[in-house]
Amino acid sequence: MKKIEAIIKPFKLDDVKDALSDLGIEGMTVTEVKGFGRQKGHTEIYRGSEYTVDFLPKIKVEVVVPDNQCEPAVAAILKSAKTGKIGDGKIFITTIDEAVRIRTEERGQQAV
Repeated sequence: MKKIEAIIKPFKLDDVKDALSDLGIEGMTVTEVKGFGRQKGHTEIYRGSEYTVDFLPKIKVEVVVPDNQCEPAVAAILKSAKTGKIGDGKIFITTIDEAVRIRTEERGQQAV
């Protein structure tokens, strides 16, 4: 199994969710996060004072999929989250050794 973590722009969440649902990926965790990369934030003016916004709002989408669904899921996220502008985000893929559903104690892919 693989865990896919995608950091995306907030307004792209519905597109990503729909793209993953079309692949049959049912469960996901979504977290509002803040961060920066090469974008390094930006400056804004509020009541005449200029200040720097270092951490930009982003969304982190986490899904765990079987190995054979990993590449289609990554491709779907890339296609649906990409704007072509700086700050589109990142995708991280890690290996999951085990998963356990607490309610039924199922393990492995059945727990996902």
